[in-house]
Amino acid sequence: MCACVVLVVGMVAAVNLAVPMLAASALRPSAPELVWIVDTYVVVFACLVIPAGAAGDRFGRKGVLLAGLGLFAAGTLLSAVAPDVAVLLAGRALTGLGAAAVLPNTLAVLLHAVPAARRPATIATWASMTGIGGVAGNAGGGLLLAGGSWRWLFAAAVPVALAAAVLVARTAPVSARHDRRLDPVAALLLVGASVALLLGIVQGPEAGWGSAVVVTGFAVAAVLFTVWVFAELRSAHPLLDPRLFRIAGLRSACLGMTAIFFGMFALFYVNASFLQYAKGFGVLATGLGIVPLTVPIILGGPHVGRLSRRIGIEGTVALAFAFAGAGLLGLSTSDTQTSYPAYAAWLVVTGLGVTLALPTLSGVIAGALPAAQAGVGTGLQATTREFGSALGVAVVGTVSTARFAAALPPDARGAHTVAEALARTPHGTGVVSAFVSGTDAGLRVAGVAVLVLGGLVVGESWWSRRAR
Repeated sequence: MCACVVLVVGMVAAVNLAVPMLAASALRPSAPELVWIVDTYVVVFACLVIPAGAAGDRFGRKGVLLAGLGLFAAGTLLSAVAPDVAVLLAGRALTGLGAAAVLPNTLAVLLHAVPAARRPATIATWASMTGIGGVAGNAGGGLLLAGGSWRWLFAAAVPVALAAAVLVARTAPVSARHDRRLDPVAALLLVGASVALLLGIVQGPEAGWGSAVVVTGFAVAAVLFTVWVFAELRSAHPLLDPRLFRIAGLRSACLGMTAIFFGMFALFYVNASFLQYAKGFGVLATGLGIVPLTVPIILGGPHVGRLSRRIGIEGTVALAFAFAGAGLLGLSTSDTQTSYPAYAAWLVVTGLGVTLALPTLSGVIAGALPAAQAGVGTGLQATTREFGSALGVAVVGTVSTARFAAALPPDARGAHTVAEALARTPHGTGVVSAFVSGTDAGLRVAGVAVLVLGGLVVGESWWSRRAR
């Protein structure tokens, strides 16, 4: 199950490394098409993960998980051989559909397979894999892309997904099904609202936050979410009962999960370009450069439960956001003169925050739902993660691009990317400095946002406990 999690989460991060190669490839994608090559997977993944979790609860988690791995393999194969951008986008969408079927059912299978006494440790291990998956995607993607072609990244995922399917077929137990029918109308409303919201988030940096497409996306999302809430409240067997969000712990844990992934994927988005342009790293060294983030996750993950029992969930979450926010703010002070060990030290600080947050928040969300809805609960976790990831990329992209454009030297004004600016400037004078300035601004905004959202999460939890 952990291997499946690392595979589908790693694909979110790995494709960012391939963007320069894709831009220079024979496909010749435009700037908006490049954004959608990255984000189509995330959008489909986030929109379908709750219905896919519910399908696992209804039809059998092992079967839906195996189907998801098959779709994931088919989608990555289609992406690897894509002759044009349209086929590549179709492959990315199919891969996202497979990932949506995989992720929620991994934890659901684990919760069924282990005794109750081992569930907290199991949840902590599973949650840690979502953090490790992002870093593994960077490291593994860098290793594959060092071969010189973006197609290797997608081709390599095919045998990994098929091997995971064989292992799942041999080792995963068959869990009980429930007879609650799926509501296709509620699923379509939820998917439509999610697509509209993510469309607005993803298009915001490119089209402008006040543009017609973004405003329309947010408006449609608000309407569809409202209709979905009323439909679910009237349903005898809701897909995801909105009344669950009356549980303060569940509500704050979902916000906390969104905030942590907001910060983590904002970092992933700028890290690859920073190490390549500001530090002169190659693509392989860039992929490996994020590895220090995983050191606390690997070493500290098994001990988070013990710390949480000692200082409480609120104390653990407060520490998590303090470390994550401080790490991002520390990274925002980096420039071309900063040594990599100093940069890596701030990655470790950020990793401490991720280590403390993921198992703690996952445990709260998993514990708020009955065992029969384990797939829906895990789908809810995955949705908050993907929304946070998409929002982090969109916000940091907007801030860093605006700052970069404003700081460019006169002869490079109007360029949208570092490569374009360097092509306009004979010696690249001032371009890298402008890029570093933009990166620092984006990371500062991400760090402050993580600290503010973390304060809201801890404050709501504390207030609800006092009210009780």
